[in-house]
Amino acid sequence: MHPFACNKISQKVGEEAIETVIEAKDNNLDLFLNESADLLFHYLILLQAKGCTLKDVITILKDRHHKK
Repeated sequence: MHPFACNKISQKVGEEAIETVIEAKDNNLDLFLNESADLLFHYLILLQAKGCTLKDVITILKDRHHKK
């Protein structure tokens, strides 16, 4: 993937993360869930662009849990 494309996807993940945090501070669960869905979608696209999967991330989380 072209570095420019990866940068744009990364930027979108950041934007969606900020929007999710903003909605988390309010009491509108629907808006929070919609922003969470957007964040997850763009994060999954970024993982794919980097040649990774959600399973890779879950493996790391499990490994961290077992090291405690």
